[in-house]
Amino acid sequence: YIISEAIHSLNIPTTRSLAVVKTGEKVVRENLLQGAILTRVASSHLRVGTFQYIAATQNTENLNTLVDYTINRHYPEIKKSNSKALDLLNLVMEKQCQLVVNWMRVGFIHGVMNTDNMAISGETIDYGPCAFMDHYDPKTVFSSIDKFGRYAFSNQPPITKWNLARFAECLIPLIDKNENTAIKLATDLIDNFQNIYEDKWLNMMRDKLGLLGKDKDDKKLISDLLDWMKKNKADYTNTFCNLMGINSDEVYKKNDFINWKNEWNKRSKLNNSTKEKQSKLMAENNPKVIPRNHKVEEALSEADKGNLDKMKKLLIILKNPYENQINIEEYQAPAPMSNEKYQTFCGT
Repeated sequence: YIISEAIHSLNIPTTRSLAVVKTGEKVVRENLLQGAILTRVASSHLRVGTFQYIAATQNTENLNTLVDYTINRHYPEIKKSNSKALDLLNLVMEKQCQLVVNWMRVGFIHGVMNTDNMAISGETIDYGPCAFMDHYDPKTVFSSIDKFGRYAFSNQPPITKWNLARFAECLIPLIDKNENTAIKLATDLIDNFQNIYEDKWLNMMRDKLGLLGKDKDDKKLISDLLDWMKKNKADYTNTFCNLMGINSDEVYKKNDFINWKNEWNKRSKLNNSTKEKQSKLMAENNPKVIPRNHKVEEALSEADKGNLDKMKKLLIILKNPYENQINIEEYQAPAPMSNEKYQTFCGT
């Protein structure tokens, strides 16, 4: 509930929690816990997995019905198309690209991106072992079951492409009567994922840095910043806050960061940019507060004892992540450094 509300307030497409009902049974997780059912609302619960289920039956008529239903519900603009299945694949790819770029923008790690957890509507769904990255490391994983980093922060784009390839396989019988032609059309489309994603990602990072227009050295400027953040274990969210003049931790006083900022300032002056334009763009794209893992755990721990005060306070602060709020420093600070690795679980 906490994370999906935070994602909603960050202006990222998401499903929402409606209600939770106790079952009266005990469930075995790390220990015995109360069983419950969470009711989640979405524009639909159609997933890539839904298509895999139907495709596995090899009933083309049912597959056609599902495609038509999906188009009517989510993509009515292609109703009259002569290549509906291919157009649907294209639109879902576009939506998923945009969704994952948004996750990357705020440092969100979904944690279990299997095909049944990818909604055809392009909304974030199935909040299991999800969490937000604190210090920047592209290999960050929080899920207890993800031993090899399949769903690590930087792996979210390639996993999205993999899921879309599975979606494409389901649609092959409807893309073209000739299987080889259908496979070629679908493959060409999926192969373009990388170009679409990189283009969206680069524009998103420009927005985070308040850079107007394009410059040939933008990619290097961005890479240099991310490399510096990784090397110095700098906090992902707070680094961008620092560039907006909000956070002044010691790490940002290092010479190599000051040198990078000089390059950034030079680039910031291009394309008729002004300080006002830059500040506005950055303020719209960089949250000043995220659901910090240790604060979420604090709220959950108290809720477990029957006290929802911390959870309610956290939710109020997370409701306006792009606004300047007073007295929220403890919600902006990363967790104290610890040897214990933070873990999240599927049965949250």
